[in-house]
Amino acid sequence: MSTTKIKTTQLWGKNKDDLKKQLVDLKTELAQLRTQKVAGGANSKLTKIHDLRKSVARVLTVINATQRSQLRIFYKNKKFLPLDLRPKKTRAMRRRLTKHEASIVSEKQKKRQMHFPQRKYAVKAEA
Repeated sequence: MSTTKIKTTQLWGKNKDDLKKQLVDLKTELAQLRTQKVAGGANSKLTKIHDLRKSVARVLTVINATQRSQLRIFYKNKKFLPLDLRPKKTRAMRRRLTKHEASIVSEKQKKRQMHFPQRKYAVKAEA
């Protein structure tokens, strides 16, 4: 049973199986501490419970981050990307035309620009 805080730097090097095993250990220890607290344990258990909860969160964060990075590598050159891996931005920005779509000029617009170009006026400067 480990009661020391887990450092995230130690977790990044571990593989998924080790992280899952550590997560199970932390959760069982947390359950034991909670039952001891209900049974009337010391107040020092509260800080240990706090530390364990934070350690569980750290392990889960590392697991999820590594999983997401692996998914990003998997979907790198695919046509579509899952919604949770796409950039969030804002709703309006996601619906905006792409640069390519905005730069497209239709045949009618090309003819109009060719036949009726922007007029150039010479403005006399007064001194």
